[in-house]
Amino acid sequence: MLYHLLYSLHSTFSVFNVFRYITFRTIYAVLTAFLICFLMGPWVIRKLSELQIGQHIREEGPKEHKKKTGTPTMGGTLIVSSITLTTLMWNNLTNYYVWILLLVAIGYALIGFIDDYQKQIKKQNMGLSPRNKFMMQLALALIVSTLIYISPDFSSTLVFPFLKKFSPDLGFYYIFFAAFVIVGASNAVNLTDGLDGLAIGPTTIAAVTYMIFAYVAGNTKIADYLQIPHVAGSGEVAIFCGSLIGAGLGFLWFNAYPAQIFMGDVGSLSLGGILGTVAVITKQELLLVIVGGLFVIEALSVIIQVGFFKITKGKRILKMAPLHHHFELKGWPEPKVIVRFWIIAIALALVALSTLKLR
Repeated sequence: MLYHLLYSLHSTFSVFNVFRYITFRTIYAVLTAFLICFLMGPWVIRKLSELQIGQHIREEGPKEHKKKTGTPTMGGTLIVSSITLTTLMWNNLTNYYVWILLLVAIGYALIGFIDDYQKQIKKQNMGLSPRNKFMMQLALALIVSTLIYISPDFSSTLVFPFLKKFSPDLGFYYIFFAAFVIVGASNAVNLTDGLDGLAIGPTTIAAVTYMIFAYVAGNTKIADYLQIPHVAGSGEVAIFCGSLIGAGLGFLWFNAYPAQIFMGDVGSLSLGGILGTVAVITKQELLLVIVGGLFVIEALSVIIQVGFFKITKGKRILKMAPLHHHFELKGWPEPKVIVRFWIIAIALALVALSTLKLR
């Protein structure tokens, strides 16, 4: 809204010409989303507390987590609201990809909201059944993947990190591959969200990484120089990523150890879905394995643990899955696990960025 309202005045007042620049709007998208989260955070925490929407702690979890019982959850509503409002303010709303990302953010947030509502308000410990949750995620991902696939000039080829001449074209099957990326990312972030600030930190780091990729992919000259696919209109995706970064930092203010609020599934499913969709739009789908490597490791730890448990009829590889709980049970203090996982996320982001030159 601000973009359309103020940029239209640039022919009369030259100062408003600054709104044409993606870098300018990205910076202020970060600051706007941060301020919305920072200012609204105390009110949201207070309201969630009044409604007695508090976190339920699993009995089999680390004993230290018992003190977190009752901490306000469903704070993802604050994150998604901040992203949505900021996007409407600073993005060019005629951009096709902006609306796709808003569909993902709100759609996955609604799925998470239903799950959290059943667990936290109706006191159904399991929430949505795994099957129903997955089917809802998959249905939305297929819709989004189809919308991306049919967008003008969008390529169905895959770009492999570090390889510039190997780009297979999946054709129609790209829709199913993209849906797998979106659903996988959504669930991986959801599994990582188990400690104070553990999920939102790496999510913000991944958003910074993809903000850079979105910007360079949207610039014809830079994309050609770096030999990466040019995606017309993806520059606006960089601004959306800026909104995610700002909202993530604002939420982290309250979610840092010891957390005053948890994001719940309404936040983790939405954030993961956004990352997966941004990866697809920017044609850096496979790079998400590196950028979101921490999420991949966390998800694999659950898959391996469950698989090994079934095969061996009761034996475990890890003390507890996901992986962050394993280190807690080994004696690592929660802040140490969190910060070390953040360090890993930063290192992986740097490796991902190196692919811009190492091709």
